[in-house]
Amino acid sequence: MADFRKALADDKVYFFDGGYGTLLQSRGLPAGLSPELWGMEAPDVIRSAYADYVEAGADLITSNTFGGSAPKLEGKADVFELNRRMVELAREVADGRSFVAGSVGPTGKFVEPLGPLSFREMVDIYREQIRGIVAGGADLILAETHFDLAEIKAVVVAAREVCDLPVATSMTFEGSACLTGTSPQTYVDTMQNLGVELIGTNCSAGPEQMYDTLVQWLPRLETPVFAEANAGLPELDEEGNTVFRLAPEPFAEQAVKFLDVGAKIIGGCCGTTPDHIRALRAKAEGRSWAMPQKTDHASTVVTSRAVSVPLGFDHRSVIIGERINPTGKKLLTEELQEGRFNEAMRFATEQTELGAPVLDVNVGAPMVDEGQLLPELVKSLVARYQCPLCIDSNDSDAVENALWNYPGSPLVNSITGEPGKMERLGPLCRKFGAPFILLPLEGKKLPVTAAERIEVLERLLAEADALGIPRRLIVVDALALTVSSKPEAARASLELIRHCKENLGLATTIGLSNISFGLPARELLNSNFLALAMGAGLTSCIANPNSARLQETLHSVEVLLDRDKQAQRYIEGYSDWTPGTAAPAATGGGASASSGSQDDADPVFSAVVKGDRDAILDLVEKKLESGMSAMDLVNDLLIPGIMEVGEKYERKEYFLPQLLRSAETMKTAFGRLQPLLEAESEGGSKPVVIMATVEGDIHDIGKNIVCLMLGNHGFEVIDLGKDVPAERIVEAAVEHKASIIGLSALMTTTMVRMEDTVKLVRERGMDVKVIIGGAVVTEKFCNAIGADGWSTDALDAVRIAQNLVQ
Repeated sequence: MADFRKALADDKVYFFDGGYGTLLQSRGLPAGLSPELWGMEAPDVIRSAYADYVEAGADLITSNTFGGSAPKLEGKADVFELNRRMVELAREVADGRSFVAGSVGPTGKFVEPLGPLSFREMVDIYREQIRGIVAGGADLILAETHFDLAEIKAVVVAAREVCDLPVATSMTFEGSACLTGTSPQTYVDTMQNLGVELIGTNCSAGPEQMYDTLVQWLPRLETPVFAEANAGLPELDEEGNTVFRLAPEPFAEQAVKFLDVGAKIIGGCCGTTPDHIRALRAKAEGRSWAMPQKTDHASTVVTSRAVSVPLGFDHRSVIIGERINPTGKKLLTEELQEGRFNEAMRFATEQTELGAPVLDVNVGAPMVDEGQLLPELVKSLVARYQCPLCIDSNDSDAVENALWNYPGSPLVNSITGEPGKMERLGPLCRKFGAPFILLPLEGKKLPVTAAERIEVLERLLAEADALGIPRRLIVVDALALTVSSKPEAARASLELIRHCKENLGLATTIGLSNISFGLPARELLNSNFLALAMGAGLTSCIANPNSARLQETLHSVEVLLDRDKQAQRYIEGYSDWTPGTAAPAATGGGASASSGSQDDADPVFSAVVKGDRDAILDLVEKKLESGMSAMDLVNDLLIPGIMEVGEKYERKEYFLPQLLRSAETMKTAFGRLQPLLEAESEGGSKPVVIMATVEGDIHDIGKNIVCLMLGNHGFEVIDLGKDVPAERIVEAAVEHKASIIGLSALMTTTMVRMEDTVKLVRERGMDVKVIIGGAVVTEKFCNAIGADGWSTDALDAVRIAQNLVQ
């Protein structure tokens, strides 16, 4: 086969293979055994599955390494050797007829702050797996079926550290976002910043639902796309077996439409067979491919796990909130010196509520170890706020450490012409997909005129080009020098902004307040300069969003530049305006952890909704000191707070990160109240729930979340872990006098084990209810096996459990 990168650049349509699960089951895959481990025992079966897809017309076959990471293999096989051998089998079968994609799936673990692993640890896990894949002879690295942006980013970083193979990434979405809250557009923005060669989506949806996801990508898409839909959604047949009912021909008719929205490669996922791929190839015969034309020409996009903020000439100007900076702030400086972040968090909340879409984060103060403190503060902000961050430090090591703690594409402030600066930070920003502010400074002399600044800028851009840094990662600082000493400085900045817009197509920013230093009525100068700069093409500014005059200017100019259609945001913020009133609240630009205001709510309730674990203990203590009982605290404030979180989760206003953060806040409060609650109830017992992932299934993320939520709602939870036989589950229920057994399964091959527990409970005549849950579980399956309830998510499981023990 030709080099895969060349194939991506031609005008041909290519085809992936389909799902291996049902195919391998039909050929003897034992229930509960991972396909990867079985592949080492039965290589001929794996080889035949590869061959069937090649014969069906697959141009790319996927190696049997999806679960080949160390956490998945759990020490049952050598990671390097398993991955090498599975790829070698694929390479033997491909024999020049197909490309081999080295499959890399989720580990089943989360990156901090959602889980126990650091981002570095996750990268190391994937490095080990990818080394084996590369040794086996793969043509590309394929990260597939991921649902967390940080984890899929870790695959990309690991792949770049190990090899120079093309990287393809695929996330799985349910409606408007994936499990951890990343939208399809934010996923694409982040992957393009990382420079992956192929972007895709697979699983969780049939072709019709997946089509809607692909359409959302089109505006800013500039990377080839692939799509692998399921053969419909899983259903149960009359015998209780899981089936995918969308037959090859109707599947092909629906999936071929992916080509209409720019897909370069199409294939199948769960339930699709070689016949599905054969039908798909026949249906697409004669079609050619061309990269779709973008309609959104954002110069740069910064992202968090959940939010994209584009910087471009057709987009609203962005205020990068400047307040998390210790310069001139005594309390913030003292707290940073002590390693505390209360004041930093207060500034973050204030600025996001005022609509700042991006927050600048700077900890540069005397007696502060930036290399240690900056990444810790970044991690804390990522845990609580959805908005992207701007990592601001002159310490290159501190910037690198912070980049290792960020799930999306942060903005880095800044890179200058200082010797070695570009060579040190430029490749780092490319590696982590982080846009950066390029400051046109060389040496100690400040370039005052526009011509001087442009000359320095061109040299720095050439240096960036030589390092392979894409222009999409570059934001130019227009260099605000104070007009009190350099009267021509403002005009020079405006000329540089125009040059970047008209000749380079580059986004620009500026430290706004510098322009007025040493002069009276600084807000007056700053706001008027902002208006001039926006007219010249400025796409962002680093400023204080608490300035009413600045906000007035920003919103007014957006209307005048026709970037606020029908003046909607302006009318929303200023319909009741009078001169001198404060800046309006956020109008869609903010991105705090708690969408919606909680200003009138009780502080304890608000802390739960916002997931403010650091503040909850002090707030609880104040309530107890005021005479409020522990029981009333729980019933009147904590439970209503977590129920509000649940409603936001159901409305897709919150996603897994917010749910986990609020649950942890509840857990912290309960830890303080538990002894008081037991004393108030005179030692009254709590209903016991036995929780387990069924035998043969090693996925426990969903089960762990349910355990946490049940514990926060007054249940005593006994968590047996994963891969638990029915006999052990029932014995634990007897031992602990449980009221409920909760069973989890992620795979269609293992959910049938749920019936084993139900049968044992019935055979022994036990007075215990069984509830089930998992991505593949349905009401029909619940009724078929005789379970007492099934849940769609953690909050639903809590409601069902509460009803069953009433």
